[in-house]
Amino acid sequence: MQVILVSKNKKKSRALNIGPVNMLACLLAVVAIVMLFFQAGKQQALDVTRHSIESLYAQATPVWSHEIELQQSMLNKAQQNAEKNLDALATRLSKLQAHVMRLDALGSRLADMADINDIDFDIDTVPGIGGPRSDLSSESMQVADFITSLERLSLKIKDRAEKLSAMESMLIDRTLHSETLPVGKPTNHGWVSSLFGMRADPITGKKEFHEGIDYAGKTGSPINAVAAGIVTWSGMRYGYGNMVEINHGNGYQTRYAHNKKNLVAVGEKVEKGQVIALMGSSGRATGSHVHFEVVSNGKAVNPAKIRSIN
Repeated sequence: MQVILVSKNKKKSRALNIGPVNMLACLLAVVAIVMLFFQAGKQQALDVTRHSIESLYAQATPVWSHEIELQQSMLNKAQQNAEKNLDALATRLSKLQAHVMRLDALGSRLADMADINDIDFDIDTVPGIGGPRSDLSSESMQVADFITSLERLSLKIKDRAEKLSAMESMLIDRTLHSETLPVGKPTNHGWVSSLFGMRADPITGKKEFHEGIDYAGKTGSPINAVAAGIVTWSGMRYGYGNMVEINHGNGYQTRYAHNKKNLVAVGEKVEKGQVIALMGSSGRATGSHVHFEVVSNGKAVNPAKIRSIN
C-alpha cells in the first residue's frame, strides 16, 4: 500500500510504502488508543457516579439516622407505657383476687351461721398476702400470663356469684318461711285458759272439740300476728265475734277471735309481731280472751304443735 504525503504549500510531496504488516500494526495501535480512551471515559463516569452516590448517601444518612432514632425512641416509650399499664392491670388483678378470697371467707362464715352445708366455699387459701420486697430486679407480668390469670379469676368470680346467689335464695326462702310460719303466742299479756282438743263447752257444758287455744287477759290487751301474711277477714263472724283472719301462704291461716276491736282491714299486709286487734269478749265468750286458731290446708291444727325450722 502506498501513501502520498503533501506539504501545506503543495510544493513538496513524499510517497510512503506501507506493507500489510505495518498496516495491521497501525490499525491495532488505533484500536488500542480508542479502547484506552473508552476505558478512561468509563472510569471517569464511574468515579462521577460513585461520587454522586457517596454525596447523596452522606446527605441522606443523617436524616435516616435521625428518623431511625426517633422511631426507636417512640417504640421504647410505647413499650415502657405498655409495661406500666400491664403492671397497673396486674396490681388490680391481684387486688381482685384478694377480694375473691375475702368473699370466700365471708361466704363460708355465712354458710356456717346459716347452717347451709350443701354449699362449699373454698377458704383453704389464706386471704393475707405480702412479704418483704426482694433485692432482685423484678419483672413485669407477661401478657400471656396476665390473660391466663384473668381467665382463672373470671371463672372463680362466676363460681362464687353462683354460690352466693344460691345461698341468698336459700336464706330468703328460709327467712320467708320463718316469717310466714304461724309459730308462737298471739299475746304477751295473757295466759292459757283452754287448750286445743276435747273440752266441756263453757256455754252448754257439753263435750265438744275446741279447734284452737284460748288466751285470757285484760280487756284491751294487744293481740299480735304470729306470722306475716295478708288479712282475709276483719269483722264479725258467727260464734267468733269480732275476728281477724290472716292468710300466710303455704296453706296456713290464723284466726284471732272475740276481739274488742280490730286494727287491720281486709287486704292489708301484716308483719310478724304486728298488733292487729285488742282483746275483748265479743261473740260467744264468757270473758275477755283471744281464741287463737291455726288452719292448715282447710283443717284446724294444734297451734302448740307447730315448730319453727330454726
